[in-house]
This record gives sequence, structure tokens and C-alpha cells, in this order.
Amino acid sequence: METAADATELRPLPPRKPQRTRHRGPLKYPVVRQLLRFTGVGVVCTASSLAIYALLRPWIDPQLANAVALILTSLMNTALNRRLTFKITGRKKRAQDHLSGVIVIGIALIITGGSLGVLHLFRPDATVAEELWTTTLSGFVATAVRFTLLRHWIFRRARHV
Repeated sequence: METAADATELRPLPPRKPQRTRHRGPLKYPVVRQLLRFTGVGVVCTASSLAIYALLRPWIDPQLANAVALILTSLMNTALNRRLTFKITGRKKRAQDHLSGVIVIGIALIITGGSLGVLHLFRPDATVAEELWTTTLSGFVATAVRFTLLRHWIFRRARHV
């Protein structure tokens, strides 16, 4: 039988979940927050890709320099977006995410490599600076495709973070 003393005994409260931050204005939409984080990752990866391309270009073909730069930075991009943009941590599905990311790399390579091919079709003597501008501008298209594929295909499980 429960006594009055037992009934008034202080019991520990159940553990509380951390309180969610309430965002205001445009930041209340997860896609806006993701786009901001994605842009930060993109700036770092684009700068890295351009630097790699510029370093390799004097010694190798523009298509090969573009492929090497894009592949190296895309691996970094997938890892950073997984962690920072879509807030996915841990090892679960990491290998699958990176394998799916290879398809995204292929699509980006078709877009940027195709733009280089068009540039050299019309300007066979294009300078490295013109090649860099071409890959940068076509990289914007590839970036839009990448974000869409990452958000709606590869990392769809974290679309609302």
C-alpha cells in the first residue's frame, strides 16, 4: 500500500529532448538552410577544383585535367554535403552514398566536359583562362543538378534538416 510519503516523493523527470531552434523568415524552410550550407561547401570545392585544374592544365589535356579535378573535389563534396548540408553522420549508408555520388560526378563531368568540348569546337586555341571560365559557368549548371540529385535522391532521408 502506498503511503502519503511515497506519493509526495520527488521522482526524476524523464530525459528531455534538446529544444529545436525555431528559425524565422526564409530560414524556416529547410531547403533554404540546405542551400546556404550547400553553397558554402560549393565555394570550397569549386575553388579547389579550379586550383587543381589550373595546376594540371599545363601538363595534360583539358578534358583529363577537368576529369581529375572534378573527381577529386566531388569525393570531398559528397562527404562535406553529407555531413554539413544534410546533417548525416555515422557510417550507415556512407558507402552507398558515395557510390551514388559517383553517378552525380559522371553527370557533372558530362556537363563540364561537354562545355569544354563546345568551347574547343568553336575556339580550338582557347586559353586556360577561357577554359576556366567555361568550366566555372557550366559548373553552375552542374551544381544545380548536383543539389537536386543530392536532396531528392541520395540524401532524401534527411531532406527536412
